[in-house]
Amino acid sequence: MTGTAPADGDPVRAAILAAMDRLLAGTPLRSSGRLSVSQLAIEADVKRWHLTHQHLDLKELFQARVAAQNSTPEAFSRKLSEHEQLKKKYADLRQHCADLEERLQVYAAAINLLALENAAPSGRDSGARVVPIRRPNSTP
Repeated sequence: MTGTAPADGDPVRAAILAAMDRLLAGTPLRSSGRLSVSQLAIEADVKRWHLTHQHLDLKELFQARVAAQNSTPEAFSRKLSEHEQLKKKYADLRQHCADLEERLQVYAAAINLLALENAAPSGRDSGARVVPIRRPNSTP
């Protein structure tokens, strides 16, 4: 623990201080690792009101230490980078699907045109109709 705000035998206070140290070290046990008062309460396994009403000094100490640290913990930054990778993969897959949809429309139009050309010399109706090429919407 830090020694900056002693626990004074209060188990809630001790839990908050231990949770604060874990979050700032980037080794959360219960929370996401984000440096917020809500995540501190989750990490300490206490109700949030303990920080917002009962132990205001610990809330302020935590916020000051977060500001002084001025960095994202390793555990949370790893989750952020994984999220960014998933977002990129999602965008790539959407683009791939849009490309396949466009190719499908081109093939459908070509098959339709070939069916019409094939039916024309015999004078019979092949059931094929001219279908305009539909462009997929570019908005996600």
